[in-house]
Amino acid sequence: MKKTKENDSTKEFEKATQESHTEKYVLRLYVTGMTPKSINAIENIRKICEENLQGRYDLEIIDIYQHPEYAKKEQLLAAPTLIKKLPLPLRRFIGDMSDKEKIIVGLDLVPKKDKKK
Repeated sequence: MKKTKENDSTKEFEKATQESHTEKYVLRLYVTGMTPKSINAIENIRKICEENLQGRYDLEIIDIYQHPEYAKKEQLLAAPTLIKKLPLPLRRFIGDMSDKEKIIVGLDLVPKKDKKK
């Protein structure tokens, strides 16, 4: 088979598509004890991750009451706060993570053309 620019472009596109579906997400959720808002945030983000990122995410939950140094290090202004470390760009979400659509769009889990304006 003769190698053409079109074949190369198709292979590059297929490779990029496969990489986007296997990219590992590194997420950190900062909470303040086991308050109702913290519990809701934990449940909501776990559900979103299981539905959309099965097997390709690491979710670390950090209680800033037990580890206050993280609040300063991450410059947290409120809790619960979810920080998407990877893939870049870094993103922050504040609240109980109940706005599923906002979280999914913010994590870049829907193609950009499908995002609502």
